[in-house]
Amino acid sequence: DEDLRADRQPEFTQIDMETSFMSMDAILATMEGLIVAIFEKTIGVSLPVPLPRMSYDDALASYGVDRPDTRFDLKLHDVSPHFQGTDFKVITSILEAGGSVKALAIPDAADLSRKDIDALGTYAADFSAKGILWARLTEEGWQSSLTKYLSQEQRTAIDNELGANKGDVIIFIADKPAVVNASLGALRLHIAQKRGLIPEHAFSALWVTDFPLLEYSAEEDRLVSVHHPFTAPFEEDVPLLASAPQKVRAQAYDMVINGNEVGGGSVRIHRREIQQQVFKAIGLSDEEARVKFGFLLDALEYGAPPHGGIAFGFDRLVMLLTGASSLRDVIAFPKTAKASCTMTDAPSEVDERQLEALGLKMIK
Repeated sequence: DEDLRADRQPEFTQIDMETSFMSMDAILATMEGLIVAIFEKTIGVSLPVPLPRMSYDDALASYGVDRPDTRFDLKLHDVSPHFQGTDFKVITSILEAGGSVKALAIPDAADLSRKDIDALGTYAADFSAKGILWARLTEEGWQSSLTKYLSQEQRTAIDNELGANKGDVIIFIADKPAVVNASLGALRLHIAQKRGLIPEHAFSALWVTDFPLLEYSAEEDRLVSVHHPFTAPFEEDVPLLASAPQKVRAQAYDMVINGNEVGGGSVRIHRREIQQQVFKAIGLSDEEARVKFGFLLDALEYGAPPHGGIAFGFDRLVMLLTGASSLRDVIAFPKTAKASCTMTDAPSEVDERQLEALGLKMIK
């Protein structure tokens, strides 16, 4: 029952595994052993063991997303320090407001026309970017409107940080960190697909870990759980729940293969006092916690084992193993983009008796 997106279906098959008395490291070791065996036995591909791990912060910093496709390089780089103190008021105002400037270098891009680069800006706009800046690296140096704002030393420093060479094109996006990551991360994948930078038949699998336990919701004006309020924090981060809750890391983990999240889970809270602290951090009073989750708090008081689990998206895993480009290719009776079934014509009209039996009323 997920939101309908390009890589999702309203219904999907999930393999859920729950364990007791297993640490996060033990769960990850067991589950990656399963995935490695599946790849070897089904398509003869050997994945490295142990699978590499990447923190959530590192994933966002270098790839812009928490499910990075690491089959190709093209990393994002924060070049904000190189724009400090420049006369480019648009950029400096963004930085002063807490924003950032990130860049990526497109290798061997001398063939990119101005029209091609403008098209990249249009693509980034779909992810809320207000526009892109760019620089073409030629024999004579930078070809860019930015040369009037950045000194030769600043430009050289940016080249060195990105590993950019003559013939490359550097793309910059400046905005709020979330917008920069989302737009430049999507642009990174778009460029790689368009320019054939992704090696065929390659598989790159890793764990993304160290997710934040809590994040601020502007809509609700409070902290909310990134995963769910029963996710366990790292033991060493528990004291931060009262003083700096947004710095608390969760014992949560996602398995990512070729930029697809194929599985995710967490270790759960099994101690009442920690569960109460988390409830308090997300704005639940003791009374509200008792009304909504009193049964859970009682169960934890009586004693619950350390426990955790993970759920794999079976359809997405099969999609990767078969080389399919869409979940629709591996699901029986897939739904359309409007979530309708072409075989049964569902959803369809219902009569008044059915609505009445469910206590529903149609309002036109």
